Amino acid sequence: MAHVDTAQAQRAGRQFINQAMKAPLLEREEERALAYRWRDHGDENALHQLVNAYVRLVVATAARFRKYSLPMGDLVQEGTVGLMQAAERFDPDREVRFSTYASWWIRAAIQDYILRNWSIVRTGTTAAQKSLFFNIRRLRAQLGDHPDGPLTNTGHKRIARALKVPVADVQAMESRLSGADRSLNAAVSSEGESEWQDLLVDERPGPEEVVRGSSDAQTRAAWLNDALSQLNEREQIIIRQRRLREDGMTLESLGRELGISKERVRQIECQAFGKMRASISERGGHPLDSGLLG
Repeated sequence: MAHVDTAQAQRAGRQFINQAMKAPLLEREEERALAYRWRDHGDENALHQLVNAYVRLVVATAARFRKYSLPMGDLVQEGTVGLMQAAERFDPDREVRFSTYASWWIRAAIQDYILRNWSIVRTGTTAAQKSLFFNIRRLRAQLGDHPDGPLTNTGHKRIARALKVPVADVQAMESRLSGADRSLNAAVSSEGESEWQDLLVDERPGPEEVVRGSSDAQTRAAWLNDALSQLNEREQIIIRQRRLREDGMTLESLGRELGISKERVRQIECQAFGKMRASISERGGHPLDSGLLG
């Protein structure tokens, strides 16, 4: 069933490309007229005409990136998104052809897609890293520097100088491009049954730690509630507002609310705090170590 779906998708992609290549080209004034109709009047028919005339540009641009071994249909689809973005933003008042403006958006959309999908490892995010990713092979071919092996130090330096990036970035990118993604289910060696995923360390807490942590949390909560219950109403208000909230109230604002001075609030807080420390200590806990108070 999956094979049939894939074949149908491929046929649909070829039909789309064939239709795109047959769409009539637009003269400069036709471009501007359509762009004005879309910008000033929201004429969607004009937008479709403008976009459809330049899908062939998307196809041509996508073809230049086939060496990255991603489906041509996906590249064309992403490039079409870039073409639509160009049509949305194009200003017909500027002295530039729409095809020239759209080329940048199409290329950027395709390159972003390649960077997201070429490898499971994120390859580059900055403009310099993207430039390095898409130009390192071309520059290496021009240098003729060990085409079948790793770059020499001289090659690293020349590429770094040409692209204005650190030599370390060139070395790191070369390493990423030369290595392939490895399945975690792949065997470590041909002689054993161990898989690479067996070597990964699980840093999550084990079942015993989870149970112990949950039990400790429940115990601390019980101690805290019992200590609070031994305070009078005003002491409880002050402790809750000052100690048990992420955004604790200031002494001054709490004093205004209770009708007392901020110095009196501080005194009551210290007194209540001392009571709670004593209560928790009697139960065998340490207020600071347990994270209850402090």
